[in-house]
Amino acid sequence: MSLIYAFVARGTTILVDYTAFSGNFSTVAIQCLQKCPQVNSKFTYTCDGHTFNFLVDTGYTFLCVAETDVGRQVPFGFLQRVKDEFLSKHGADARDAFANSLNQVYGPRLKEQMDYCSEHPEELSKILQV
Repeated sequence: MSLIYAFVARGTTILVDYTAFSGNFSTVAIQCLQKCPQVNSKFTYTCDGHTFNFLVDTGYTFLCVAETDVGRQVPFGFLQRVKDEFLSKHGADARDAFANSLNQVYGPRLKEQMDYCSEHPEELSKILQV
């Protein structure tokens, strides 16, 4: 089970992203981001055996690319965790941040969240059922 790529964007500007994999995930994700509605929503695109899961909230877009067999619950559980943490800890800084400027500050934490959620999917299932 694998979460592959994630980013946090404000509008169409990616503020932080992370992946441990090679591939065109970021290119496809950026193309999707350009067409992404800016209203609060959750949605998924499927492409080449991967899901591109989006959570849009208050002007920010949170994305997680996952293998299709992961389903949607783990990616959206991950996105909810990232959204809550990111906005509470970096929301003020993110309002004026430029592209990729939060990679050093939040990139390592994005990796930690991806690893944790990949390794503990049962905990996300419990949280999402509440």
